[in-house]
Amino acid sequence: MPIGGRTAFLAGIVALAGAIPQFSQAAGESMLRVYMDHARVLKLDRPVSKVIIGNSQVADATVADPKTIVLTGRSFGTTNIILLDADGNAIVDEQILVSIDEGNTVRVYRQTDRAVLSCAPNCEQHAQQNSTATASATAQ
Repeated sequence: MPIGGRTAFLAGIVALAGAIPQFSQAAGESMLRVYMDHARVLKLDRPVSKVIIGNSQVADATVADPKTIVLTGRSFGTTNIILLDADGNAIVDEQILVSIDEGNTVRVYRQTDRAVLSCAPNCEQHAQQNSTATASATAQ
């Protein structure tokens, strides 16, 4: 395949991937992905009567109108969301994954220590792994 054709082919795949909703497959189940401290709008085909979040410390849901839910990532982790209609039937029953936006992260390695910073616009530390602290904790 000529280089120009390969570039066009790859551009088509990237465009197709961008059109797919942010769901990831884990053990055959779909998972709704939300970034921490970001909101995502869920449009429904029928009105919702009740919103249930498994762990409200991981994600939060707000009813904007009867057919629109705003899902917000609160902290890292997984939980679930269940939306019920007026008859108690499930409209949505999905797992939620709250993670950081990998496009705005920086990883800093110092020998065996590692820190993950989220930089949008200012850098804030999200995770730190210190091998000496881990080794001493397991030795006790």
